[in-house]
Amino acid sequence: MPQPHTNRRFALRAMASASLLALAALNAPVAQADSSFPSKTIKLVVPFGPGSGTDTSARYFAKKMQDLTGQAVVVENKPGANGFLAVKQVLSAPADGYTIFIGSNSTLAVNAALFKQLPYDPVADFSPLTMMMRSPAMLAVAPSVPYQDLKGLIANAKAHPGKVNFGAGSAGYQLMGELLNDTAKIDTVHVPFKGAGETMTAVASGTVDFTFAEVTAVQELAKGGRVKVFGVASDKRVSTSPDVPTFAEAGLPGFEAYTWVGAMVSHKTPAAETAKLADLFTQISKLDETRAFYEKLGATPMTGGPQQMRDFQKNEIALWKRIVIQAKVPLQ
Repeated sequence: MPQPHTNRRFALRAMASASLLALAALNAPVAQADSSFPSKTIKLVVPFGPGSGTDTSARYFAKKMQDLTGQAVVVENKPGANGFLAVKQVLSAPADGYTIFIGSNSTLAVNAALFKQLPYDPVADFSPLTMMMRSPAMLAVAPSVPYQDLKGLIANAKAHPGKVNFGAGSAGYQLMGELLNDTAKIDTVHVPFKGAGETMTAVASGTVDFTFAEVTAVQELAKGGRVKVFGVASDKRVSTSPDVPTFAEAGLPGFEAYTWVGAMVSHKTPAAETAKLADLFTQISKLDETRAFYEKLGATPMTGGPQQMRDFQKNEIALWKRIVIQAKVPLQ
């Protein structure tokens, strides 16, 4: 049987070992990104073709990232299948911070509302870096319509439920039309088209009564008198179209709808690399040059970093899910 002094000796040794382990834990360095990161080519994967708003943002940020890091930054367009191809490529790549997804409201929010079984989770599968920009939608109408402003359109739709129609070249713009129905308590009918160009042509020719579209798709047609613009769906007017009122100014307060672009990495990417990339993207978003770049497009850079993007994304998903349910939009 062990003697009492032997037990005390073992206890003292155990306490000393525990103290050393605790001290080592306190002094252990916090995980940090390799000081050389990034040390090779970074790839920005875009789920749309060249020339799209998302692609334009990706190429601007790629150039700025290259300037800041000294590493090559390439943009790879992977359009098709509602963005699924691009998402799969990003989530299948090594989660080391060198493959970044440049997504939009459609891939990161609208899809979550429209698909019965989405092959990815836009929240759980990604870690946000930052929103890069948001751009308000404009409501454009055919020049032949008998009303002259938003109040007139709403009054006409209320007087003729189910007779006024709107075109949409994507699911995101379709849901904006349904959001207008919900907010204004009207019943207008969705007519699908293949892309923004086809939709704007239909509006200009009077085939449909109105549409929502991004600022750049509307401005030139409006200047040429081919469409009329009744409002911009934001909290303030855009500098490139200062004569276009906000929806609140036009008589429908509380109505806002945006297209937006943001950067994400696989959720498996180490926290340190994710944080370093988030810092890079946020630095770029705060540049005066970035604000000037987006103002020319009628857009606004977003500078709040990962948490702002996550909060905004979750709010967007909740909004569009509610609209899909209320409008009884068939799930895909």
